[in-house]
Amino acid sequence: MAASEPQIYSVRELTAMVKERLTSDPRLAGVAVLGEISNFKHHSSGHMYFTLKDEHSRLRCVMFRRENMRLRFRPADGQAVIAKGDVSVYEAAGDYQLYVREMVPAGHGELALAFEQLKQKLAAEGLFDEERKRPLPVLPRRIGVVTSPEGAALRDIISVTRRRFPNMPILLAPAVVQGEEGPDSVVRAIRLMNEHGGVDVLIVGRGGGSLEDLWTFNDERVARAIAASRIPVISAVGHETDFTIADFVADKRAPTPSAAAEMAVPDKRALLAHIQGQYERLQSGVRRRIEQGRARLRLLESRPVLARPGELLLEYRQRVDDAEERAGRAARDMLDQRERALAAAAGKLDALSPVATLARGYAVARRADTGQVVRRGGQVAAGDELLIRVVDAELTASVKAVAPAPELAADAAGG
Repeated sequence: MAASEPQIYSVRELTAMVKERLTSDPRLAGVAVLGEISNFKHHSSGHMYFTLKDEHSRLRCVMFRRENMRLRFRPADGQAVIAKGDVSVYEAAGDYQLYVREMVPAGHGELALAFEQLKQKLAAEGLFDEERKRPLPVLPRRIGVVTSPEGAALRDIISVTRRRFPNMPILLAPAVVQGEEGPDSVVRAIRLMNEHGGVDVLIVGRGGGSLEDLWTFNDERVARAIAASRIPVISAVGHETDFTIADFVADKRAPTPSAAAEMAVPDKRALLAHIQGQYERLQSGVRRRIEQGRARLRLLESRPVLARPGELLLEYRQRVDDAEERAGRAARDMLDQRERALAAAAGKLDALSPVATLARGYAVARRADTGQVVRRGGQVAAGDELLIRVVDAELTASVKAVAPAPELAADAAGG
């Protein structure tokens, strides 16, 4: 008898059969797998794709956005994790893979890892830097509190505030401080205080508890809301040994809500005593300055110039008269000197005057045709007319002859 022909399946049909077998096996539903993450990719869609491996095998995994949003840590290559989900087949590729619904770090707690990862991230962004933190006001006009209205933290803050500054206004922004609603509730309260509270300092916190109880204040959203607050923030979460991310981001960290109230509000009696001391020192300083001024005034009053000011005026009047007399004498002396100098100059000018020369018997001869002064006989010839100037008249003459001067003729003869 001939063997029956095997049934022929399409790839899709065979893949569907495998998928059906896998998904119908109860052992592969809700399975927990221990492995090391590799090839991790957080897609822009929000889904996470990665491989779990051990020393022998590899398993493809996918964790969709709606599931991975609940993770309290950031997966990364090399992390050992426990992934819980269902095994199925991705038909388009023919790959079997684990569809992860939950995932926790293996080896140590999920919350502790998430805390360290967020702490490193925000520190790298500078949110913990001291340079960005603001001082608290010395005397706030009103303080704000973000906490549960039913918690002991609020009662402690009110009690300490009333003891230290009885009439200090307190404004509460109620918030859920534990559980899944906590982060969004605290963020809304912080924003509400910034927008409408009119407070000068803000206490954000709750009483102590386990790491899970305090987790609202380790949430990234709460940390960023505190960092963005325009109002200085005091974190007051837990007891003295408890630290949260909010403590690192806040402007000041208080170990307890009671300590936060002491930071935010001055002791009114101590403040009044300080003001009174300052007032008394001011009064003492003013009195000292007044006494110093009076002593200086008495010293000035004892000086003659202020005791008998009229004598000073008489002295200055006499000095003015003496100066006026000296100035008059100096002016007269200068005028006499200038007159003598002028007379001497006039005498010199008179001695040099051509008219004075003519008066001594000299005459000046000029050619009548050119007006040229005749200095030598060679400048004229017989028949030339001359104009001769004497001291009181001008004479017209005609040259009859030109002969050498007698002394020149004698010299020529002797030679």
